[in-house]
Amino acid sequence: MNKILVPTDFSEQADNALRVAAQLAKKYNAEIYLLHLLELPLNEVDAMSSHSDLPEAVFFMKLANKRFKEVLNKDYIEGITVHETIEFHQAFEGIMETCKTNNIDLIVMGSHGVSGLKEMFIGSNTEKVVRSSKIPVLVIKNRHDGFDVNNFVFASDFKKDNKKTYLQALKLAEAFDAKLHLVLVNTANNFITTSKANTRISEFIKETPYENFKTIIYNEESVEKGILNYSESINADLIGIGTHGRQGIAHFFNGSISEDLVNHAKRPVVTFKIK
Repeated sequence: MNKILVPTDFSEQADNALRVAAQLAKKYNAEIYLLHLLELPLNEVDAMSSHSDLPEAVFFMKLANKRFKEVLNKDYIEGITVHETIEFHQAFEGIMETCKTNNIDLIVMGSHGVSGLKEMFIGSNTEKVVRSSKIPVLVIKNRHDGFDVNNFVFASDFKKDNKKTYLQALKLAEAFDAKLHLVLVNTANNFITTSKANTRISEFIKETPYENFKTIIYNEESVEKGILNYSESINADLIGIGTHGRQGIAHFFNGSISEDLVNHAKRPVVTFKIK
């Protein structure tokens, strides 16, 4: 992990995300890209390309630069290379473009805890990021002065298309020297016997040995409830899950467990794109 992106509006939630990103940057010797997006009306954004002295743009640019200076003076940033970027862009598109341009390895975003995904600091755009990002997205709910991951829940159906997400979760578990809890949630609509579930998980992980792990077959009304309740029972430090990135009508009918988790979990959630 070399480059971490933190979108910010300079709120408390964004500060929570930056604190965690700073700790990860120190652990991985990574750089942070701190991104502030100015969502001006489209006609003003177009005008910026030929005339950069629009009063609104100049005002918000100066305000953003002032806040950047305040952030960079915080002690938890000391010793880390931070690239400050201000873009005139719509939030979701700006985040994706910045990731592509700078080869970002991880996005760290802040959230208003249990008040829900729609209340996140960049609003519904965060839902698009979680659903669509090709790189991992770590969503932080609270302030973590010490972001230590001792118990890491990785929830999956442990089928072949989830292998890539598991390998990414495994790297995080190794980096934190965390105990990896491999959770398969059994529901009435998608029931699998314990023996078959254990066999599936064993086959899934056999080529990627990691000694500090535990397998759990958890019975619950829904996958989301199973993940949340198990994580609560062990006081997990982090929940990891893959997202299919469904768009349009497919997403409407199928929903997204990863988005529901980010919405309702009280603890940090990291999402990985399955395909």
